[in-house]
Amino acid sequence: MNVSVVDFDASARATVDQAIAGAQAVGAHVIRFEIPWSALEPSSRGQIDPKALAYVDHIVAQAGAAGIRSVALVESTPCWASSAPPALLGHCTAGHTGGAHAWPPRDPSAYGAFVAFLAHRYGSKLAAIEVWNEPDQANQLYFAGPHKPQRYAAVLRAAYTAIKRADPSMQVLGGSLVGSNGAFLKALYASGIKGYYDGLSVHFYNLVLASLRSIHEVQRANGDLKPVWLNEFGWSSCWPRQRIQQEQACVTSQAQAENLSNIFRSLARTPWVASAIVYELQGSLHEDFGVLTETGARKTSFGALRSVLVSPLGKPSPVTVRLSRRDGRVVVSGSAPVGDYMQLEAFRGRRRRYRVLFTLNRFNRYSLPLPRALGTHGLRVSVFQYWMGTARAARGSI
Repeated sequence: MNVSVVDFDASARATVDQAIAGAQAVGAHVIRFEIPWSALEPSSRGQIDPKALAYVDHIVAQAGAAGIRSVALVESTPCWASSAPPALLGHCTAGHTGGAHAWPPRDPSAYGAFVAFLAHRYGSKLAAIEVWNEPDQANQLYFAGPHKPQRYAAVLRAAYTAIKRADPSMQVLGGSLVGSNGAFLKALYASGIKGYYDGLSVHFYNLVLASLRSIHEVQRANGDLKPVWLNEFGWSSCWPRQRIQQEQACVTSQAQAENLSNIFRSLARTPWVASAIVYELQGSLHEDFGVLTETGARKTSFGALRSVLVSPLGKPSPVTVRLSRRDGRVVVSGSAPVGDYMQLEAFRGRRRRYRVLFTLNRFNRYSLPLPRALGTHGLRVSVFQYWMGTARAARGSI
């Protein structure tokens, strides 16, 4: 139960050291960091850049010295291997990020050879190798071009086969999915990924628990029992300065802290979720997802995360309910822990008269007026979160 740390910068070892110290202070067992293939093998197959490699060595060694293992996210195709169209390749330069790096390799075995090199070099110091980043992301920033399911499946199969040949014990994470409706995962199964990964990586920021359940159901429908790794999730504490950041609703610092705690507690007894990695350790002027500010100051969420990593088995916050009368109808309001759909049921006597599915607002609160036809007296109401179930429903009457 863990955190994402530093962006790749081969000249910033001091930043690495600070990040590892922060991860250790918060109680992380695992960190996740990016290894750009294009930076490590920029010129040709098998020609590793010594400065970039020394930087990765430093991250893995420093984490290991702190008792922390690393998940290596490996993406970004070098110019020489990219399948990008000629118009993009003509502007592709080794050592400089460009559009051609987002296109998958022409030959998946080239990527396989590189990740096998990493598996052989670092072995048990790595908790896992994550194969690429968000191939189903619509913005094309990470995995560009047509026929994405088929091309990603080819990359994953090549990576898995090569890694297992280099180190049979290395955990290989496939997917890195952002979509929870299962459409892309179904296409991946149709393209032959089953049996070519040890864990399914997902990056969910909205309705985290509901999204996990949805993607796990697709796995089960395909006879797949491999665990899910929640390798990115989090909230930006940018409220009230902003309303939206990186396409996610801003929340308060207190809500960020409560949300992180509640997700870890909700997942602590979920056997098919192998890991949960918070995005991210330290924020910036443009992203407030960190549990540390851009200057390294600890937010409320830092203490909350440290506490739940030490003791994750506590119960999530309870659902609360309050009934009131307003304008000739009953209004049901309250709060609940983040992450899943909610259900409200209204009864008169023993008969259920009304049911509605809803979601919480960004502050994890709700306020729902019941239909006027139900009246304003003699009603019982039950509200529960799907993940927690009816046993932890909140009930009220009026």
